[in-house]
Amino acid sequence: MLRDDQIVEILELVDFRISKSELGAFFRDEKHENYMECGDQVLRNFLNGLVIHLRGTKENPKNPNEVLAKHKAEIPKKETSKDRPEFKAKPKDAEKSRGDQSPSKSGSGAKKPSKKEFPKGNGKPSVVEKVKYNFGKNKKS
Repeated sequence: MLRDDQIVEILELVDFRISKSELGAFFRDEKHENYMECGDQVLRNFLNGLVIHLRGTKENPKNPNEVLAKHKAEIPKKETSKDRPEFKAKPKDAEKSRGDQSPSKSGSGAKKPSKKEFPKGNGKPSVVEKVKYNFGKNKKS
């Protein structure tokens, strides 16, 4: 991720001068009074500058991976991720062994009564046996 001062430096590589406030106007909400649409000239110069920034010039070539690694090292790490422990779901068996709390309703203690299952050949006709086929003929009974 590039900061506004880095974008200004990239644009200066191709001799295009722009202030931070002009740059910030491109990223504003469209409804904001100071919003400005990014023109083709600015975008063209930024892309040309980005190529020079990452690859270097013919006389002084750079490795793009090293440049990106350098930028990654400059980004400050968020401190909130260290203070906040990662959430890990507890297995359902752990809910049974809790002595201080009752097991949750999603556990096995709150099962719904199961429907009676009818294995094959127990006397209950299957759906297919209930269907009466006329084979396209209307018989009057």
